[in-house]
Amino acid sequence: LLLQVSCLCGSAPCLLCGCCPSAKNSTISRLLFTFFLFLGTLVSIIMIIPGVEKELHKLPGFCEGSGSVLGVQTHVDCSSFLGHKAVYRMGFAMAAFFFLFAALMVCVRSSKDPRAAVQNGFWFFKFLVLVGITVGAFYIPDGAFTSVWFYFGVVGSFLFILIQLILLIDFAHSWSQLWLRNADESSAKGWYAALCIVTFIFYATSVAAIVLLYIYYTKPGGCTEGKVLISINLILCLIVSAVSILPKIQDAQPHSGLLQASLITLYTIYVTWSALANVPTQTCNPTLLVRNSTSTAMGTQPLTTWWDAPSIVGLIIFILSTLFISIRSSDHPQVNKLMLTEESVAGAGSEAAAVESGLHRAYDNEQDGVSYNYTFFHLCLLLAALYIMMTLTNWYRPDESLQVLTSPWTAVWVKICSSWVGLLLYLWTLVAPLVLPDRDFS
Repeated sequence: LLLQVSCLCGSAPCLLCGCCPSAKNSTISRLLFTFFLFLGTLVSIIMIIPGVEKELHKLPGFCEGSGSVLGVQTHVDCSSFLGHKAVYRMGFAMAAFFFLFAALMVCVRSSKDPRAAVQNGFWFFKFLVLVGITVGAFYIPDGAFTSVWFYFGVVGSFLFILIQLILLIDFAHSWSQLWLRNADESSAKGWYAALCIVTFIFYATSVAAIVLLYIYYTKPGGCTEGKVLISINLILCLIVSAVSILPKIQDAQPHSGLLQASLITLYTIYVTWSALANVPTQTCNPTLLVRNSTSTAMGTQPLTTWWDAPSIVGLIIFILSTLFISIRSSDHPQVNKLMLTEESVAGAGSEAAAVESGLHRAYDNEQDGVSYNYTFFHLCLLLAALYIMMTLTNWYRPDESLQVLTSPWTAVWVKICSSWVGLLLYLWTLVAPLVLPDRDFS
C-alpha cells in the first residue's frame, strides 16, 4: 500500500512503472481524493472540540476585525460560535477544492487527455492547493457569509442525501440478489433463514425506533408536527413494504422482497429521527441545544453536547457512502448510468500482460475510456463536503444578529422531504418494470 501511495506522488505515467504493486489507476485516484475529504472532515471535528474551539480566536483574521484584512470591518464578537465558523470555512474550502477539479475535468474522455494526468497524479501539489484554499477561507469576513453559506449547505446536503438513497437502494437490491442466488445455487436453506433473520431485525429496530420517537419527540397535548411527520413516514413505509411483495411485482422482479423494503424503512426512520432532532421547540425536542454569543447553554443540555446520536449516525453513513462512491461501480446498468460510472474493461490487457510476465505492475485502466465521470465524481465529493459541514454543525445557524445559534425549521423540512423522495425512488424501482415493460431493468 505504501508503494502504491508513493508512486502516486508523481504524474499519471508513473502508474505504468514497475515500482508499484498491481492497482487500478481510477480506483486509487478516487480513494485519494476521498482521503482529502476525510482529512478535511477530521480537521473540522477537531475544531469543534470545546478546548480547541476556545483557542481559535488566536488565528489571525478569524475574530472581530477579520474583515479589515479585506478592507471590510464586520464588528462581530469573536467569541461567537468559533467552532461553528471554523467548520463552515473548512466546508467552504473543501467545496471550492472539489469544484475547481470538477470544472477542470469537464469532458475528459480517456487518460490520453493531458488533464487526466492532473486527475491521477501530482498529489503533493493538490494537497498544497487544498491547504492554500483552507487558509484563505479563514480570512473570509463574517457579514452575510454564514447566513448565505448555510443555504448552500442545505441544498448540497439535500442532494447528497438523495445520492445516499440511490446507493442504499442499489445496495439493498444487490444484497438480496446475492443471497437469493447463493440459496438457489447451493440449495441451502440457511441463506433463506439469514434473509428472514436480517429482515426481522431491520423491521424490529424500525418499530422500536418509531415507538421511541413517539415517546420522546411528541407530547399528548401538543407537538402536532412531530406526530404528523412520524405517522406519514410510518404509513409510507408500510405502503412500500406491501408493494414489494405484490404478486405482479414479484413476477416482474423475482429478487424483490422485504429485505430491501426493511432496509429502506430503517433508513427512513433514521432520517425522520434526524429531522425531529432539529425541531426548534424545546418541549418537542429534548436534544435541542441553543447557544448564545457568550457561549452559554440555554437549553437543558451541557455546552459540549455537539455530538448527538443523529450526528454520529450521519457521520458513519457519510463515510460509508463516500467510500462506496470511490471504490465500486454498481452491478446494475441503470444505476451505473445514473451515477455516471461503468465497469471499465480498458487496461485488462495490461493487467494480463503483467501477470504473464510474473510482475505486479500498476496499470492505466482508462486508456480507451474513463471508468467514471471525473466531473460528476468531484461534484459528489463537493456535495459530501457540504453534507458533513451541516452534520457537524447539527444544521444550526446563527440568527440575523449573529448572537444566537438555533435550529431552523428549514432543516426539518429538508430532511423530511428527502425521506419522501427516497421512498418514491424505491417505489419507482419496484413499479418501473410494469410501467415501462419495453425497457430492460435487469
